Amino acid sequence: MTRRFYILLCMIAVLTTSCRSNFVTIERSRHERSDSAFIHYLKSEGVPYTANNEVTILNGADIKFDSLLKDINEAKHHIHLEYFNFRNDSINKVLLELLAKKAKEGVEVRAMFDAFGNFSNNRPLRKKDLKAIRSAGIDIVKVDPVRFPWINHLFSRDHRKIAIIDGRKAYTGGVNVADYYIDGIEDVGAWRDMHSIVEGEVVNELQKIFLDMWQEQTGEYLKGECYYPHVEKKGSAEIAVVDRWPHRTPSRMRDAYANAINAAKDSIIIISPYFMPLRNVRTAIEKALNDSVKVTLVLSEKGDLRMIPDGVWHVAYKLMKRGAEVYMYTGGFNHSKVMCVDGSYCTIGSANLNSRSLMYDYETNLFIFGKEETDELYSYIDLDRQNSYRLTKEIYRRRCWWRRFCGWLVTLITPFV
Repeated sequence: MTRRFYILLCMIAVLTTSCRSNFVTIERSRHERSDSAFIHYLKSEGVPYTANNEVTILNGADIKFDSLLKDINEAKHHIHLEYFNFRNDSINKVLLELLAKKAKEGVEVRAMFDAFGNFSNNRPLRKKDLKAIRSAGIDIVKVDPVRFPWINHLFSRDHRKIAIIDGRKAYTGGVNVADYYIDGIEDVGAWRDMHSIVEGEVVNELQKIFLDMWQEQTGEYLKGECYYPHVEKKGSAEIAVVDRWPHRTPSRMRDAYANAINAAKDSIIIISPYFMPLRNVRTAIEKALNDSVKVTLVLSEKGDLRMIPDGVWHVAYKLMKRGAEVYMYTGGFNHSKVMCVDGSYCTIGSANLNSRSLMYDYETNLFIFGKEETDELYSYIDLDRQNSYRLTKEIYRRRCWWRRFCGWLVTLITPFV
């Protein structure tokens, strides 16, 4: 299938699928805290909202893998993994060897990876690899294989990154299973990302997301206390789990982001790769700027996809002219998907602020209400800001006319791809 034909198919899909959302503008009130207004919105939309949680923010992929491998090694009943891809490289080999060991001990091991995500990476799992993995006792499933002529399978891909250990501890964030998250890649240098561990009531919500997807793909329905154990109070963080399931909650992620931003009264700071938000998110950012909310964006100077950085520069420049502080990260490629609002709540998860994540893919983000967790995440974002330079009109104008033209063009076509 040619690239041109693929773009045409995507355009048809957009035209035939409603992109309208049930976005309800949160009215800012001088007397209502921003987190209260946003929490009220989430609950009114039926978003799962939990209390008594403990959150650990993992500032880097190496920290994530060290912790995840340790927890997997201590698993007693089950290990559930859902990732966009398991790249067939050294960290994946270490993970699979450990999973095989746990399966041999009698631990239930289930894993899912996206078929397109596997196909699109340069070291995919092949049939012989999957055969070997399954023979080791690991129940691994390819999510939604692309089969001609059912072209709809091209659009909605499973972009989540979820790991659950014994129903008591869960991981989610932006880190896939691939060496370059630790070692970087030649073209862009270091690959920067963040992840999180949660314990408490929220784990059941992430387990439900995994098991719903597992049933969708395999037909196997799993339930019971072994998967949803009684959870003792673990901490004070309140967490909303915003999950985008394309045919169930198609507008939930973009509306959650827009309303989180729209509730802000003082400050918003965002790191996001491929930053070309849909209209309602961008409108919320512009409204915040008009209302004198300080908006800070930390965006990567480089990127791993051709021409996409040009689109990011274009959008960043437009928002900079409206008053946003824009910093271009120079420490490699910043793949983190995080945001802090008013120092009172934050989000970390798998969703990028672009059309693919907000219109097509399966995505999961945690919106965390806790000053301690928000302050910690803010400190990590601010360190990245310090490892960046501030975008100015002069810097943007120094980019060649062709790159600026490409940026404009990319912002026109990205909603369709």
